[in-house]
Amino acid sequence: QVHLVESGGGLVQPGGSLRLSCAASGLTFSTYGMNWYRQAPGKDREFVVTISSAGDSTAYADAVNGQFTISRDNSKNTVSLQMNSLKPEDTAVYYCHAVRFDGIHWGQGTQVTVSS
Repeated sequence: QVHLVESGGGLVQPGGSLRLSCAASGLTFSTYGMNWYRQAPGKDREFVVTISSAGDSTAYADAVNGQFTISRDNSKNTVSLQMNSLKPEDTAVYYCHAVRFDGIHWGQGTQVTVSS
């Protein structure tokens, strides 16, 4: 059974940083593209960033480009999201997402709240 477990969320002041992690199990991690999505209160879930299975290609949503950085460690089955210069509008539940031609998997999400 596939499990994606996010961690690292919390409350941070505007301008602060957080690092989210997603630990994957039950799948051949290195064959999956990995994404982060987020869902703010009252809004649809939105794409944040993607990283290729080998980690050699990334793409960011315009809203976070230059602010967030994704990375992965295929030896540890983890993907991370470094979030800097956080703003109140970054407040959301952040979800880890694994995708391959034959299926997708979601984590349960981790709450990020940016507030003074």
